[in-house]
Amino acid sequence: MRANFRLQRLFVQDDIRPGTAVPVDDGQYNYLHNVLRMEDGAELLAFNGRDGEWLMRLRYPSKKRILLEPVELTRPQPEPCDLHYLFAPLKVGRLDYLVQKAVEMGAGVLQPVLTQHVQGKIGSIDRLRANAVEATEQCGILAIPDVREPVRLVSLLEGWDASRRIIYCDEGAETNNPMSALGGIAEKHLALLIGPEGGFSTEEQTLLRGLPFVTAIPLGPRILRADTAAVAAMAIIQATIGDWH
Repeated sequence: MRANFRLQRLFVQDDIRPGTAVPVDDGQYNYLHNVLRMEDGAELLAFNGRDGEWLMRLRYPSKKRILLEPVELTRPQPEPCDLHYLFAPLKVGRLDYLVQKAVEMGAGVLQPVLTQHVQGKIGSIDRLRANAVEATEQCGILAIPDVREPVRLVSLLEGWDASRRIIYCDEGAETNNPMSALGGIAEKHLALLIGPEGGFSTEEQTLLRGLPFVTAIPLGPRILRADTAAVAAMAIIQATIGDWH
C-alpha cells in the first residue's frame, strides 16, 4: 500500500493502540504547534516502526501539551528491509546525505565500517539515527533501520555470517558492467559495502577478494564519489536481485 503524502507524518516512540492516546515530545510539540500551527482536531499520520501507520487526531489537553488519538490503521507494519549497508564514514554533510539515501533505497541496517583509508568519522550515532528517522518520515517508510556502532573492517569480516553475501564496488574490475557478477548471486540475504573516498587499501582488497561470501562489482567507466557510488550500487542491486521486482 502506497504512502499518503497529503498528511503530515510523525515518528513516535510509544506503542500505538486503539483507545490509547500517544504523547509527543517537546521538539515535536514545537514543530506541530509553533511551526505547522496545527489546531485541536487536526489529523496526521504516525508510526513507530512496530505497529504500522495510523491516522491520528491531534488533541490539546493543555496549552503546553499535545496528545495524538489513534483513529484507524492506514497501513500495516511490513517486514523490515533486509539489505545491510556497510559504509566507511564521510564528512558530516555528505554522511547525512548518505544515510538518508540509504534509508530511501531500502537499507534495513546501517553499519559504519572503519577502513585503513577512512577520512570521515562518526561523531554521533544519535545523529545518524535521527537522520534515518527523518528519512522514514519524509519518504513514507514504516520500518526504522537498525543503526549500529562503528566496527573495523577486519573485525566485521571475521565475525560475518557467510549466508549473507557482501557485494562491494571494485574500481579494478576488468569490466564496466555489474550485471554479470550480480546475475550469479543466489543468496537472498545481501549486504553492500562501500569503501572510503581514498578506496580500500591493498591489504583490504586482498582480504575481500579472498573471501567466498564476497562479490566484487564495477560501477561503470567513471570514478564516482563514495556517496554517489552508494546510491548507484543500491539501485542496481535492488533492481536486479533485491526487492524492487
